Amino acid sequence: MKTPSLRPKQVIKVLEKSGFYVKRQTGSHVIMVNEELKKAIPVPYHSKDLKKGTLEAILKRANVKKESLKKLL
Repeated sequence: MKTPSLRPKQVIKVLEKSGFYVKRQTGSHVIMVNEELKKAIPVPYHSKDLKKGTLEAILKRANVKKESLKKLL
């Protein structure tokens, strides 16, 4: 499956539906945390779409499959 183009706001919503919450924002990055997985994921926050490699890395760290991404949007 091809990786879709997503804006940072959309990625944050997907992560929130996956059990993450916004812990803080430091500069241009929002730090998303999941207590159960004991993970913190920085999401670059700007007005453009995220680069595909960045998006794939965020999804991989959050254990979110590309197939389930459509349901979470």
